[in-house]
Amino acid sequence: MLVQQERIPVAVNSSEYTLKYRGEEIIKDSIFFDLEHYLYKEPIAIGVFGAAIYQDEKKVIETTQYMIENRKDARAILKMTKEYFEAMKTMGKKYLVTFSGNNDFLVINHLFKKYEIEYDFSEEFELVDIQKEYEAKYKKNIGLKNLERLHQIERDGELISGMTLAKTFSKIIKDHGYIHRMPEEKVTRIMKYNEQDVVNLFNIMNRWEEVTLEDVLTLEGKLLEEKARKMEMKRLLEEEAEKENQKSLPLDDLANEMG
Repeated sequence: MLVQQERIPVAVNSSEYTLKYRGEEIIKDSIFFDLEHYLYKEPIAIGVFGAAIYQDEKKVIETTQYMIENRKDARAILKMTKEYFEAMKTMGKKYLVTFSGNNDFLVINHLFKKYEIEYDFSEEFELVDIQKEYEAKYKKNIGLKNLERLHQIERDGELISGMTLAKTFSKIIKDHGYIHRMPEEKVTRIMKYNEQDVVNLFNIMNRWEEVTLEDVLTLEGKLLEEKARKMEMKRLLEEEAEKENQKSLPLDDLANEMG
């Protein structure tokens, strides 16, 4: 099992800027949580567990991550996840913050049941979904990357698709030695991607009230413009490909196409 912990210097904004949950300031009492997982018809394994908390006395975000190295780790990562949350509960953490976390909870609850691990997140913590908080405030839906953009949060490195992660975890589960043949930079990229997911949940909550409805509408306009440009580019590329295809047709085929 790969285990990584980091401390990232940061400061909580004044309460006028942070997200309130049911009128309460919760950022210092929260765990920020995200999973990368592998499914094939049903959940197979958690690939990466990621969580972060804010340590007020040290003014840091403390991240904790586990990444499986083989099939045997599929059970071990669940046990370590449960132990992490039990430790956080002992520390006084009350809220579990996710972005569209229903899928993560479905996966981990399925795997807990499969491996006969008893744990009920809803009994131990108040579950806070930032996507639902956004929908309640603006009556609009949004993805995590666009929400980061709205709060002017820039990621380091490239994004990783869910398909790429699934293929990687599939190989790790099926091939005991695959993790040792993976380029080190690939492992680092996966861990960094997950770390930024949980750290940015904190960053979004910390800057929540800095965003206005005007900012939301401006971003929506930009996204529509970007979509239109992509569609036009796709049309031009398809048109160019069709022209090239016509040029490469034999004369007899071209005559047949023209009737």
